[in-house]
Amino acid sequence: MPETTDEQLFEQYRRGDAGALRTLIERHQPDLMRFLYRLLGDRAAAEDVFQEAFLQVHLSQGSFDTSRKFRPWLFTIAANKGRDLLRKRGRRQTVGLSAPISGGSGGEESGATFVDLMEIDVPTPDRGVHDEERERRVQQVLNEMPDPLREILLLAYFQRLSYAQIADDLDIPLGTVKSRLHAAVAHFGRRFKELNPDENPE
Repeated sequence: MPETTDEQLFEQYRRGDAGALRTLIERHQPDLMRFLYRLLGDRAAAEDVFQEAFLQVHLSQGSFDTSRKFRPWLFTIAANKGRDLLRKRGRRQTVGLSAPISGGSGGEESGATFVDLMEIDVPTPDRGVHDEERERRVQQVLNEMPDPLREILLLAYFQRLSYAQIADDLDIPLGTVKSRLHAAVAHFGRRFKELNPDENPE
């Protein structure tokens, strides 16, 4: 018997089945918490934003179109909550979105994902992190990235969304998605190499 989809569960919740929301929370907790920790660099903050995101899901339940996918909607809400928190902290961007882009010709099909775009010879932001020291260094690079670059990189990596899906979910032009994602990958790779000149990719 096929697993109940997120969209079916959410429709059940809107009809009064509180247990359906609990199932959604449990289903998405691991990935969403990892995403928020990477975005915010703070586990306590990630836990707070996780709770706020599902509260917003509850408050906005009437506006969700179940012909669309639940997961991108949830992650977009969480990203917005995380962005609000970063603004309250007074986070400053260290480079602009016009930072030089290395790698990539811009000719990929719109269905390409972050993994397809990883053209630099360094570990991906969440690949093979087996020890605390490397974890710390990866998170340091992510923390230093401008918020829009870090956000789009994490959304693309964790959700494997196509260019078109990201453009739709973030309400930005397709060309902006392409350039911003290339910039995010290049920025991560360049900075990781600066901090870890002797590290060889696995």
